[in-house]
Amino acid sequence: MGTDDRQSDAGGTGAMPWLGDLKKMAEKFALPGFDMAALVEWQRKDMEALVEANRQAYEGIQALVSRRNEILQETLAQWQAAMKGFASGEAMTKQTETARQQVEKAVADFRELSQLEAQARNNAWMVMQENLTNLQKLLQPK
Repeated sequence: MGTDDRQSDAGGTGAMPWLGDLKKMAEKFALPGFDMAALVEWQRKDMEALVEANRQAYEGIQALVSRRNEILQETLAQWQAAMKGFASGEAMTKQTETARQQVEKAVADFRELSQLEAQARNNAWMVMQENLTNLQKLLQPK
């Protein structure tokens, strides 16, 4: 079986063989003062940045879902314990205090989940911003 030169890493394109094709095509139409190799390299880094941003977002969502499930389990266990207290004739003031604590915990948990979501979004955004900054530097006249 012959090897497919499109999948070789001779052009430093790795898993993105179309970048090698782009580089070859661009070399045919050389523009003065324009570094096509740098543009192809930026495109490779752009794809890597997109992959990294997606990884960051995925990991953030996983952490968010995991923590949300933990909070739900904790809350259900606490409510079950509170219901047992109702059945045993526990004093109304103790029940009111338990309810107040539960509301405060729910607010704190919601805040934590919001922070996890914001952090995941910010991590992904920072990767993309860095990549765009690199493109701006590349496109500056030389």
